[in-house]
Amino acid sequence: MTTEAADIVDFNSAMSAFESKHFSTAIQLLSPFVEKGNADAQHRSAIMFQNGLGVAVNEVRALELMTAAAEQGHDLAQHGLGFMYMEGECVEKNPEEAIKWFKKAADQGMVGSMTTIGMMYEEGNGVEKDPELAKEWYAKAGF
Repeated sequence: MTTEAADIVDFNSAMSAFESKHFSTAIQLLSPFVEKGNADAQHRSAIMFQNGLGVAVNEVRALELMTAAAEQGHDLAQHGLGFMYMEGECVEKNPEEAIKWFKKAADQGMVGSMTTIGMMYEEGNGVEKDPELAKEWYAKAGF
């Protein structure tokens, strides 16, 4: 088996462990891919560090990994990073930064991000309340 084929098998095993909620196995199997800069591995590892799944909670590492994946254009990581900034999880609350990351994910078609932006404008959550902008975002999301 080539190194590339072995990597695919290992990555698939890591993803399978994550999906099966075998988080301590998943974090070990994902680790080499995280170090190689794999955005999906970084995103899933960030979730595990953020929530203490298979590892001790490590907010600094969760933010590092979520940011690394988001900066590579990983839409779910961009959405996740938006939530971190919106809720003040693993990082100081920062609505402007939240909107920035939600918009990046929305630009890739993430309906959840479009809806969240709409809600932020509807409720004035960290942004100036703007019912028209909220409607625009809800419309983009298909509502």
